[in-house]
Amino acid sequence: MTTTHARNTRHYKYFDLIMASFVAVLLCSNMIGPGKSCLVTIAGYPLVFGAGNLFFPISYIFGDVLTEVYGYARARKVIWAGFGAMLFYVLMSQIVIAMPVNPAEPFNQQLQPALEICFGASWRIVAASILAFWAGDFVNSFVLAKMKLLTGGRWLWTRTVGSTFLGQFVDSLIFYPLAFANVWRAETILSVVLFNWLLKVAVEVLFTPLTYLAVNWLKRVENEDYFDSQTNFTPFSLND
Repeated sequence: MTTTHARNTRHYKYFDLIMASFVAVLLCSNMIGPGKSCLVTIAGYPLVFGAGNLFFPISYIFGDVLTEVYGYARARKVIWAGFGAMLFYVLMSQIVIAMPVNPAEPFNQQLQPALEICFGASWRIVAASILAFWAGDFVNSFVLAKMKLLTGGRWLWTRTVGSTFLGQFVDSLIFYPLAFANVWRAETILSVVLFNWLLKVAVEVLFTPLTYLAVNWLKRVENEDYFDSQTNFTPFSLND
């Protein structure tokens, strides 16, 4: 197994597949999840949350695996790929909704309102979502890479949970105030931020055994365990 400290120019067998999986989870959780509010009662206490929060934390697990195995610079490319995919989703959905309906097709009269409800989110919510994802994922990757150096590659759980703790906090702290300020009460925004933040961290903790399995397997088959000792941590670059 190699421990790399310089610019990484290797080609990896599974990197592209993990990147595609990350983008798929990101798009689906943002396309499908926000449209449904869920109510679950646990031990007599009602919990209200957006359905997307059930799956969005999985993208952070992919982010942890990418940074831990391939390094921050490779993870940075994946984050920008996800950012670009979200921008294209927004552009495509708005164009599709705005296109004139064919009046000769009766089904279109039912489909158009459904498309507007599912994919016609306000620009404020869309912008908040994209910005929150971008900032939160970069915080997650940066913290994990730095903690790996500080721990010498030991105690993987401390950096996967620690990076998610900070990254998801930034994500929730940006998204909900930007999307719902002056729409929800301040108390409601605060409670939703705290609940969704803790929910996402709990998912990370729950999936820690699977993260260990994925990381250890990838390190073995890719023959890589990247340390970002000489990495330029600017988010505004696509260099390896």
